[in-house]
Amino acid sequence: MSRGLDDLLADLPHLLGGHLLLSIGALAVGIAISVPLGVLASRRERLRGPLLAITGVIQTIPSLALLALMVPLLGGTIGFLPAFLALTLYSMLPTLRNTVTGILEVDASVTEAARGMGMTDRESLVRVELPLAAPVIIAGIRTATVWVVGTATLATPVGAPCLGQYIFQGLQTRNWTAVLFGCVFVAALAIVLDQTIALLEYAVRTRRRVLARAAVAALAAVVIAGVAPLAFERPSAPARTATPGTAASTSDPETSLLEGRSVSVGSKGFTEQYILAAFLARELERHGARVTTVPNMGSSILFDALRNDTVDVVVDYSGTLWATVLKREEPLDRTATLIDVAAFLKDRYGVLAVGSLGFENAYALAMRRDRAAALGVRAIGDLRAHAQALTIGGDPEVFGRPEWQRVRDAYGLASLRTRGMDSTFLYGAVRDGEVDVITAYSTDGRIAAFDLLVLRDPLQAFPPYDAMLLVSPAAAAMPGLLEALRPLVNSIDDGAMREANRRVDIDGWSPQAAAETLVVEDRSRGVGPAAATD
Repeated sequence: MSRGLDDLLADLPHLLGGHLLLSIGALAVGIAISVPLGVLASRRERLRGPLLAITGVIQTIPSLALLALMVPLLGGTIGFLPAFLALTLYSMLPTLRNTVTGILEVDASVTEAARGMGMTDRESLVRVELPLAAPVIIAGIRTATVWVVGTATLATPVGAPCLGQYIFQGLQTRNWTAVLFGCVFVAALAIVLDQTIALLEYAVRTRRRVLARAAVAALAAVVIAGVAPLAFERPSAPARTATPGTAASTSDPETSLLEGRSVSVGSKGFTEQYILAAFLARELERHGARVTTVPNMGSSILFDALRNDTVDVVVDYSGTLWATVLKREEPLDRTATLIDVAAFLKDRYGVLAVGSLGFENAYALAMRRDRAAALGVRAIGDLRAHAQALTIGGDPEVFGRPEWQRVRDAYGLASLRTRGMDSTFLYGAVRDGEVDVITAYSTDGRIAAFDLLVLRDPLQAFPPYDAMLLVSPAAAAMPGLLEALRPLVNSIDDGAMREANRRVDIDGWSPQAAAETLVVEDRSRGVGPAAATD
C-alpha cells in the first residue's frame, strides 16, 4: 500500500522539469541582472558597497521565509512566480561579488596597455577585462547554481512543482524512500549542472573554444531534456469506478456533472490533508473532472490561494479560520462557529463553504500515559504545577497562533518551555521523552498507537476544528461543482478519519490508498449548518 518506486518515478518528469525550469530561469535572470550590476560596481566605487551590502542582506534572509514573503507581496499569488522571484534574488550575490572581484583583479598593466592601443573604456571592458575575469565570474555562477538548485526544494510550500514535493510529503507521511528519492535527484541535478559549468569554466580559462562550445551544448541538452516533459500536458487520472473488494463509493458515478472541466485541489502539508486531497480528487474524477492537486501549503498561503482563485477546492478547519482569518478570540460552540465562519468567508471574500465533512480535528495537548500518571496530570490545568520543569513540543505554526496563546493564558502555562518541530517528529518526541507534552491532533492515529493521554480541556480554551469544504469565488460558479461536492458533506466521521491517518502514519500506506477507505456511504444526507446555498 505504500508509495513505491513506480509511483515516485511516474511523478519524476513533471517535478524534475518544474525544478529545472524554476532553477535555470531564476539563474538566467539573476545572471542577466548581476553581471551588469557587477560591471557598474567595478567602475563606480560609491555604488560597490551598497550593492554588495543589499545582496548580502537578501542572502541572510532564511530561504523559506523569503519564498513565503513573496506570496503576500504578489497579492496572494502562488506557484512559479513567487518562487522564481525569490530564487532570482538568492542567485545574485555570488555572481555579483565574483563579477566585481574578477574585473578588479585584472592586472592594471593589461588595462593600461589596452588603453595605450587606443581602446575605449567600453572596448577594454568587452575585449580585455571581461574575458580575463570570465573564469572568476563563472566560478560565482557555479556557486549560485548549487545554492539555487538546493533552495528550490523549498518552493513546495508556495505551490511550485519541484523535487521538494518528494521530501516534504515523504517527511509528513514517514515515507523515507520518497525523502531519499527527492534528495538523490536534487543532489544529482546540482552535481550535473555544477560539473557542466565547471567544464565551461575550464574551457574559458584555457581558451579552448571547441571545449567551451561542447560545454554550452551539454548544458543546453540537460535543460532541454529536463524541461521537455512540461511541454506535454499531463494526462488526468481516469475516473474511478467501484470494483469488488475496494472501498469505492457505493453508488454509480455520474460523470456528466464535471465532464472535461479542470479543478484544482489545494492542501496543507500534513498526512490528513494529503488524504483529503486524494479523497476529493477521487470524488471529482468520478464526475468527469480533470483534477490537479497543489500540496504542502501553509495555512495562510492556502487560504490566500483559495480567495484569489489560484486553487478551486480546499479543506480547512473552522478553528483555524476563526482565529487566523476572522481574528476572533472567544470560541463559540461547533455549530455557531461553522455558521459564523461560513457567513464571514462568503461576505468578505466570496469563498463558499459547502459544509462540514463531518469530523473534527481539534488541537489537543497529549502526554505519554505513564508520565501523566506519575505527575498526576489528567487535565490541561494540572500542568501548571509542573510547568517550569516541562517542555511542550508543537508544530511550527502553533506557538504563534491565537489558539495557543488563549490556552496558555487560560491555564497559566507561560512558564512551559516551548520547542517547535515538524509534526512528523512530534509523536515520536513525546514517546521517547524528548518533550513532555505535545500539541496533538485529535484525529491522529498515533495517539492510540503510542498510548498517549489526551488532556481534558474543561475551560474549552481550544476552539472547535470541524473540517470544512471550501470553494473559491470563481469555482463556486462552475457548473456542476457544487452538485458534485454536496454529497461529501457529513460523509466522514472522526473514527474513519483517524483510521485513515493511522494507516499512513503507522502502517505505511500511501495517502491515495488511505483515501480509498473513506467511503461516501449516504449521499442523501443533509448538508449541515455551514453548507452553501445558491
